[in-house]
Amino acid sequence: MIISAFGDETASDFEEQLRILTDLHIRHIDVRAAWEVNCSLFTDQHIARIGSLCQAYAVQVACMGSPIGKSPIDADIAIESERLKVIGATARALGTRNIRIFSFYPSGAHDSAALQQSIDRLGDLTEIAAEQDLQLLLENEKGVVGDLPERCLALMQAIESPHFRFIWDPANFVQCGAARHVDQWWDVLHPYIGYIHIKDAKLPRSADGEERSQVTVAGGGDGQVAQLLARLRDWGYADVLSLEPHLLEAKHSSGFSGTEGMAMAVAALRELMREAGIAEG
Repeated sequence: MIISAFGDETASDFEEQLRILTDLHIRHIDVRAAWEVNCSLFTDQHIARIGSLCQAYAVQVACMGSPIGKSPIDADIAIESERLKVIGATARALGTRNIRIFSFYPSGAHDSAALQQSIDRLGDLTEIAAEQDLQLLLENEKGVVGDLPERCLALMQAIESPHFRFIWDPANFVQCGAARHVDQWWDVLHPYIGYIHIKDAKLPRSADGEERSQVTVAGGGDGQVAQLLARLRDWGYADVLSLEPHLLEAKHSSGFSGTEGMAMAVAALRELMREAGIAEG
């Protein structure tokens, strides 16, 4: 399996991101932001500089960590459609088809109406992805329609397309209160997997849920990361494990771990891979 990482978890300067990752012997990067500019706002100059630096450091762009879908479900879908076209062009220029997306914040309850709205909007985006030969990767996330495993499954089943696949993020499921999600949901969700995010978190231990947001390195929480890796191994998954550790800070559209935090996250993942007998590609 291939290890990638969100570069902006380590530094804002893009060359510094690459230096840190290559020092950790990581040769793939998820591009979410560079020089404190979100990937949805990159100029031609940003794209050219990123491409040149990646070539110089021999690092490949694995995925665009876009914010698409982290927006109100009632907002004009044309806004997100245009943003997808822009990020799609950036992705192609940087040598990847992969674009991370989300499933929108419902205006009210997580009910069947919100689910259908999300399906309709994601379907529209998938049509654009098919036209441009992109692969949308839907991340489970607290607060959006696709938060819990059952709602993620409903979204994936409703949009049957090779251009729309699933990112399994263990920590995000935990932060939604989904315990033992690998044990309970692997069988039905894994056929839709297109990408994996590696971060872990602890389930709340107190009545007020204070620990809900406590994120840890892989294997340190309740995300069943070791079990997930074993299932991926046995399934024959030979694609990306992308580190998005969020060890120091988690914001609406970004996170930060710092150099030391990323090094800890990489070491923890590699140890779990070693224990599972997974070779690093």
